[in-house]
Amino acid sequence: MKVATWNVNSIRTRLSHIVNWLQENPVDVLCLQETKVMDESFPQQPFTDLGYHAYISGQKSYNGVAMLSREPLSEVSTGFTPLLGERAIDLDEQKRVITGVLDGVRILNLYVPNGSSIGSEKYAYKLRWLEALRDYLQVLGVRSQESEAASTAHRPHLIPHALLICGDFNIALEDIDIHDPTGREKMVMATDLERQALQAVLALGLADVFRKFTLEGGNFSWWDYRAAAFRRNLGWRIDHIYLTPALYTRAIACAIDPAPRKLEQPSDHAPVWVEL
Repeated sequence: MKVATWNVNSIRTRLSHIVNWLQENPVDVLCLQETKVMDESFPQQPFTDLGYHAYISGQKSYNGVAMLSREPLSEVSTGFTPLLGERAIDLDEQKRVITGVLDGVRILNLYVPNGSSIGSEKYAYKLRWLEALRDYLQVLGVRSQESEAASTAHRPHLIPHALLICGDFNIALEDIDIHDPTGREKMVMATDLERQALQAVLALGLADVFRKFTLEGGNFSWWDYRAAAFRRNLGWRIDHIYLTPALYTRAIACAIDPAPRKLEQPSDHAPVWVEL
């Protein structure tokens, strides 16, 4: 199974890039963020023509997530509300969460809020969103245990046994993930509070699969459009794929593909993929 994640920064603007990439890289599932389009305007036909099923959760001009899968997904849902109820209704006004199951693997596609600036309302929202993500995963784990208990001698776990979480996390978890981490504690996407909030999520039993295969720095997934950042490789690694131990051991490759960033009018992000 091969799964990729890509913040495309407007699916309609980048449609040809995505279609061409899928033709050259026929992954089983492509998770998209920042689709920036209402569901009824999502360009499904080009992906249907390639043999993909589209699962979408969008909004006008902002945010939006989607999953393109070669085989139908089961147990598809969007947002935190299905598991967290009323406490997550306001968080789900922004379309940032979609999930489905393929061949026993639950795939969770996320677009984590940016946070804007330290101390802002958007920064507080980001921290609350990450706390909700942790709670969501814990409830998901309970549901998973309940379903397994009827048929297997399961071991208790905090999150589903086979879980792949991917997306634009808008957080550089380590200094090695930033081209120049000097003063990073005062930069949104690298503050201590953001890192701690993400670490609390990972502590449930998730590992960064990219670091299983690549330990050195200089590998980034996002480059600002300004200051020739891509040409100079002044980037950040903020697009991640996290796996539970059962999947981590099955991972045979994980990499960032910078090729689409070299195209005209590219997304500022590059695809990241993992193969199990």
